Amino acid sequence: MATTALAPREDLYGKVSQQIPAIEWPVFAADIDAIDELKKRRNAVILAHNYQTPEIYHCVADIVGDSLALAREAQRVDADVIVLAGVHFMAETAKLLNPEKTVLIPDTHAGCSLAESITPEDVRMLRRSYPGAPIVTYVNTSAAVKAESDICCTSGNARAVVESLGVPRVIMIPDEYLAKNVAAETGVEIITWKGHCEVHERFGAEEVAQLREDYPGVVVLAHPECPPEVVEASDFSGSTAALSSYVGKNKPQRLALLTECSMSDNIAIQYPELEFIRPCNLCPHMKRITLKNIRVALETMRHEVAIDPVTAARARRAVERMLAVR
Repeated sequence: MATTALAPREDLYGKVSQQIPAIEWPVFAADIDAIDELKKRRNAVILAHNYQTPEIYHCVADIVGDSLALAREAQRVDADVIVLAGVHFMAETAKLLNPEKTVLIPDTHAGCSLAESITPEDVRMLRRSYPGAPIVTYVNTSAAVKAESDICCTSGNARAVVESLGVPRVIMIPDEYLAKNVAAETGVEIITWKGHCEVHERFGAEEVAQLREDYPGVVVLAHPECPPEVVEASDFSGSTAALSSYVGKNKPQRLALLTECSMSDNIAIQYPELEFIRPCNLCPHMKRITLKNIRVALETMRHEVAIDPVTAARARRAVERMLAVR
């Protein structure tokens, strides 16, 4: 669709007008047009995590979802180039599952506090300390850490992965809170690591209590990376995909999502009739991804993700074992 000075890309702006001021839109629209053209030229697709901002999530992404959905869909894309609008470990996972494709991350500094909390040497130490206990590694880790693991998981399938092993004790790294929440659900003894998500660890049970006092009838939905006392105080806990599904199915008239801020923005666009209370926290790493650097990534084909082949083969095995769990 041709753009005009007054109303560029009205077709898309209608989706995001409640989240993006009209004065900012022309700049976004120019980048969106350029990205659309570059995707055709490069035979590229954009995979965007649920924490991406609305102008990315709703206007240029070809596939959106949580870590599990993006991992699954990365295997199915018919493209030469994958641009991962998310953080670095997600781009690595896409590369693991698509070794023949070019995978780009628009900003190499888009990291993750969880991925930075543990090293391959730490995993080897845990294996020596607890011989025989399988190691379940959250996808929020580097490929090198995944390579030292038996199987991966996401917040969306962590319980299923743990239960699929059929053992009384597992090591689950690096998210301590996710591991404790899964232990409470499964009854499996879980050896944890002191890794935390810098977004979710800031929520507290007292905040949930205050929300209920200030907003009578509010339905509180929490990500399982939140502390166990927050999950216990909430009405529902699940991955970003599960949170979105809960909203779509139950349509609570007043709700609060205890997770990254853009999650509420993106769901609110789908359900404008619902009242979203927003006690959210920003992820500084996710916010490093912008329309501008997605455009530059496609123009210059930077920054390409590369993984040592030996490491990749071992890490891929752990990811594929996760994807085989239903």
